[in-house]
Amino acid sequence: MSTSTSHAPGRETTEGTVYTVTGGDWDEVVQAVQKSDDERIIVNMGPQHPSTHGVIRLILEIDGETVTEARCGVGYLHTGIEKNLEYRTWTQGSTFVTRMDYLTSFHNEAAYCMSVEKLLGIEDQIPDRATIIRVLLMELNRISSHLVAIATGGMELGATTVMVYGFRDREMVLDLFEMITGLRMNHAYIRPGGLAQDLPPGAVDAMRETVKTLRKNFGEYETLASNNPIFKARLQDIAYLDLTGCMALGLTGPILRSAGLPQDLRKTAPYCGYETYDFDVPTTDTCDAYGRFLIRVEEMRQSLRIVEQCLDRLEPGPVMVGDKKIAWPAQLALGPDGLGNSLDHIRTIMGTSMEALIHHFKLVTEGFRVPPGQAYVAVESPKGELGVHAVSDGGTRPYRVHFRDPSFANMQAIAAMCEGGQVADVIVVIASIDPVLGGVDR
Repeated sequence: MSTSTSHAPGRETTEGTVYTVTGGDWDEVVQAVQKSDDERIIVNMGPQHPSTHGVIRLILEIDGETVTEARCGVGYLHTGIEKNLEYRTWTQGSTFVTRMDYLTSFHNEAAYCMSVEKLLGIEDQIPDRATIIRVLLMELNRISSHLVAIATGGMELGATTVMVYGFRDREMVLDLFEMITGLRMNHAYIRPGGLAQDLPPGAVDAMRETVKTLRKNFGEYETLASNNPIFKARLQDIAYLDLTGCMALGLTGPILRSAGLPQDLRKTAPYCGYETYDFDVPTTDTCDAYGRFLIRVEEMRQSLRIVEQCLDRLEPGPVMVGDKKIAWPAQLALGPDGLGNSLDHIRTIMGTSMEALIHHFKLVTEGFRVPPGQAYVAVESPKGELGVHAVSDGGTRPYRVHFRDPSFANMQAIAAMCEGGQVADVIVVIASIDPVLGGVDR
């Protein structure tokens, strides 16, 4: 005798879905309902979403409020910067790379220019003053980048005061950048061979005052967030990834250091004389979003220590290599509009000699030649290891330049951190990774 099972479509009630069942085996009915998978849906978060820190698409499979699968889609902000570099001179490359991870402009510029200098074989000829100013600006840039991470992360969690304080402090750093380079972002200030120009009058005093103010203000983040039970409950044990997972995925920066490994290129593979500076590499063993927040706050304090040491070391001197076949003019004087060169500067160039004028013209229009070869240089950006692989075929333009951007590598962790957690925690995961899509989609 065969047993038949039939049940009418589910009827929605205030208690949930009700099924009317007649005959058959109850276990079979339960299995059939489970296979219907009514609660499991696919959600597209992005590519335009206010809390994804850029144009990124997250494809989430959710079961109720639980994320069962997370996939990351990039490419919506493709700029083609790496390809564009092949059609510009080596010096013009600074103008492109500074726009990649636009929150870490000086790190992009420094890594790129150091790779060009390595190909040229002039690493030892870079003036000390230029190197110190590079370190100075990179550490100020680290502070401004971390402040954005803390501010936007706080905003997404509802901690709006943290957001206001974060952007307030960042404005002070951007004011310094504007004083020194003329721009708040996208500076193209670090050039192959040195810097575009020297520090302007009053910059050192302004930086010392800003350091004092920032050191006082950083204590407010502990009061507002670090010791706030609501803030801690929202971050602790969220976006968890242990050291094994970090190593398997090639993650660097605060994510790796939150797993207890003090990996920092400024210590393990020093560049720009970082081995001569006194600072610590903060770590935690929490492996979660809260630990990454604590690390960023402490890293900002360490950066202030380095900035003060840089200011103490500054001595008068050139900021560009002496080889005139490489060095762009580093004593530019701006015109009254703040854009073009001043008439005095133009008269100086034109009045030197006809040969100097011709040489200047050829250097700016054609650029200098770089010997054939390839070089890899890595720096510790606020988000992790930022590497540049530059290849030259002996011409005045790069044959190929490829960036190892830390945001791109770190975003591999989204699936591992999200799956099994709540939909609301996806926002915390992204905030703790702190990706910038300008660096991902190059």
